[in-house]
Amino acid sequence: MDSTKSSHAACGIRVVATTIAVTRDAVASARHQLNDQVFQHIIAFFSIEHDAQILIDELRTSFPDTPISGCSTAGEVGPLGMMQGGLVLIAFPETGFRILSEVIPNIDTAGVERASEIARRLKMQMIGGASRVFKDNVFAIILIDGLSNKEEALIAAVHMSLDDIELIGGSAGDGLAFRDTALIHRTTRVEGSAILFVIESAAPFSVFKTQNFEPTPIKLVVTAADTENRIVYELNAEPAAREYAAAIGLLPNDLGPFSFASYPLVVKVGGDYYCRSIRNMNPDGSLSFFCAIDEGLVFTVARPRDMVRSTLETLERIDQDLGGTDFVLGFDCILRRLDAESRQVRHQVEAIYQRFGVTGFHTYGEQYNAMHLNQTLTGIAFGKSPATS
Repeated sequence: MDSTKSSHAACGIRVVATTIAVTRDAVASARHQLNDQVFQHIIAFFSIEHDAQILIDELRTSFPDTPISGCSTAGEVGPLGMMQGGLVLIAFPETGFRILSEVIPNIDTAGVERASEIARRLKMQMIGGASRVFKDNVFAIILIDGLSNKEEALIAAVHMSLDDIELIGGSAGDGLAFRDTALIHRTTRVEGSAILFVIESAAPFSVFKTQNFEPTPIKLVVTAADTENRIVYELNAEPAAREYAAAIGLLPNDLGPFSFASYPLVVKVGGDYYCRSIRNMNPDGSLSFFCAIDEGLVFTVARPRDMVRSTLETLERIDQDLGGTDFVLGFDCILRRLDAESRQVRHQVEAIYQRFGVTGFHTYGEQYNAMHLNQTLTGIAFGKSPATS
């Protein structure tokens, strides 16, 4: 059943989520919920079931005075819970926030160099020549083409240029088709790109990440790979899919998104473990990944911990630190949603998200400061009280 629901945070951010399938009707319903108010910037997260160009045209008509940016998803999160086939609009008010944004073009070629320049420029435009510490009231968001395979280099460059400004974001998805993602900047579609936002907030905020897996003793070494395209051909000198399947007690033909979600592969970096999740199995028995891989890389097979508990603990801690949570912008890995569904805890996770006002999308990868991650929820939580200087 189609529906539309909105929420209004104390900091002034308005959110509308709709499952209406017809794009024109979905945008019209969202426009109605926002009561013809003028906003500083709207960020849109949308299913690929909405044709990107039609959506752009409708948004441009319905919000002619408001810049709109965003991306396609592998699922949406908002006041209606976890959606597939939906549209979420996050509308920033004219007061209380200052938003600068720019496209990082051609990330397949000159993206890294351009990313550094753009990040430095946006930072300087935001903070000017002042000498105070700006990390207390400025943060950055990045949306990246989730099929680009360029997230790691891009994030490292942006994070270095932003320095003390915390960075979060997500990789755009396309359901689970892995064919064509879409990004929008100021109501124009951009190809093979990323979008960087630098935002000043009058409301207090906290950037966070949460993950729910633990390592097992099982190790898998990458012995043959196409690193440019993130494809692993051999693990432990055996065909990759067959060796991975054997490690988790399945047959290769039984592998799929749910098994990849349930048995993630992790690598140890600086004393902590980070997911390098499998995207899909290829016809030749190789495995494509969401994150960068290399020959000689040692994977550890992991098993999930209690997602409900780990998510609740993180958001409760943030809530306590902020003195109450007003709104959360979240970037939630598609594999977390699949794992929640396979373990029949999706409704419990949705209830937690709605309790804390989590809005965002299911990603093909999450960004957290200098790291490109998988199987995490990264986000920024805003507090209810005004920021102190």
